[in-house]
Amino acid sequence: MVEIPTIPEFYRNKTIFITGGSGFIGKVLVEKLLRSCPDLKTIYLLLREKKGQAPEDRIKTITDLPLFDVLKSKTRDSLNKIKIVVGDVRELDLGLNLHKRQLLIDEVNVVFHVAASVRFDDSLTDAVIMNTRGTREVAKLALEMKNLDVFVHISTTYCNSDRKVVEERLYPAVADWEKTIEIVENIDRHTLNVLTEKYIHPKPNTYTFAKSLGEQVVYDMCNGKIPVVVYRPSVVIPTNLEPITGWVDNFNGPMGVLVGYGKGLVRIMYSDPNNIMDSVPVDITVKMIIISSWKQATYKDTNEKLTASFYNGSNNSLKNVNLETLFDIGRKIWNEHPFDNVLWYPDCKITKCYYNYIFQMIIYQLVPALLIDGMLKLIGERPMLTKLQRKIHTASIALAHFTHNNWTFVNDKFYRLKYELLPADVDSFSFDEDDTVIYTYVFNSVVGTKKYLLKESEDVNKAKKHLLKMWVLAKIVNFLWYLGLFWLVFFKMGVADFVFYK
Repeated sequence: MVEIPTIPEFYRNKTIFITGGSGFIGKVLVEKLLRSCPDLKTIYLLLREKKGQAPEDRIKTITDLPLFDVLKSKTRDSLNKIKIVVGDVRELDLGLNLHKRQLLIDEVNVVFHVAASVRFDDSLTDAVIMNTRGTREVAKLALEMKNLDVFVHISTTYCNSDRKVVEERLYPAVADWEKTIEIVENIDRHTLNVLTEKYIHPKPNTYTFAKSLGEQVVYDMCNGKIPVVVYRPSVVIPTNLEPITGWVDNFNGPMGVLVGYGKGLVRIMYSDPNNIMDSVPVDITVKMIIISSWKQATYKDTNEKLTASFYNGSNNSLKNVNLETLFDIGRKIWNEHPFDNVLWYPDCKITKCYYNYIFQMIIYQLVPALLIDGMLKLIGERPMLTKLQRKIHTASIALAHFTHNNWTFVNDKFYRLKYELLPADVDSFSFDEDDTVIYTYVFNSVVGTKKYLLKESEDVNKAKKHLLKMWVLAKIVNFLWYLGLFWLVFFKMGVADFVFYK
């Protein structure tokens, strides 16, 4: 009887191909593979060509990040296993030259297709070219690979957000992916922009539409032919524990909201305060992606191995924390660990009333931005706040579908994965969501955002002094505001005459 190998044993001498290796999930995936599966042979990263930057420099840009410090403290030689393959998911045949394509066909054992555009406001053309046609091109390559053990496609739980309950299975696409690709390749963008909303219905945006088509692509092309996993993470947030706490490299999701809040830029949020944004730390996401690849590749039954597996990577560690509670936690953290040079004292309200949101956004965000930009122009500086507030407003509207609704992501298969680990793999790949203390996690995430993303000083004394000044200024402005309102109502509108001279 053949024993099932441990995860490091399975990856021994394996060659891995990763798209999206320079993205948030991709970087953490590369680091975890090198650290926990040290005997793997090679990791090929598909990266777009950059003029004036050699492949070695591209790798160094990634591996110089603090994310890789723990790995480098153990062994620097592991970094030599990273190789760059110049290409582009948006191009036919991934933009690979014939030599590199044949190299991948001959050598690769495991494929992780992580690359995606996560912009909710992408045109239909851009979203489909990247997230649907790009997936088709990766699947075509995977089907040609001579020694492929497993193909893992990273999707999103929200690609089925038109359903309130999402199970761990394929849902039929709302459009034919082959025809959709043909349409975006042949019809001009202007015409498509006019027709987009009707064409993608009932999907809320082009991102979820194109990602749902991507799942159908993988299933139609690969199911029954090669071992394939479709892994759907929910909102991916900073690292919980590995390899360092609080590491993040983007403003997507809750961290973007908390940064805007903590900097005093966001004073009103358009959302249901009781909304629960299903989130999962990126280190847990990456662990489960690796476990799912190992499980699919080591199935003994051929039919099981060749039947596509779907996993909803949602996590209950933040399940009972709604946005209002998250903001309350953030409010406490700003007093302990404020960001540098906040523009206003952090004080953000949440409303699900669109008209209330618009009114308060204009009063508390847009008008101050216009005034400050006007002063910047007078002293010869470049105005920037109005443009930034426009971006924040656009993002708020784009996110409205997700901040006003809740979903149930059935994740039984996802949770079973960690219980199917071999004893030797538990230390490196298991996790316990019950050990996640919400306040501690959010605090570490804010500190990590301040350190790794905003590149701010870890010394908060100066930031605290500035925050105190902003608090005093906010109190003065609020006092003057209510004083002016009282004067307007009491004296200018005749209330005083009514009270004293009736």
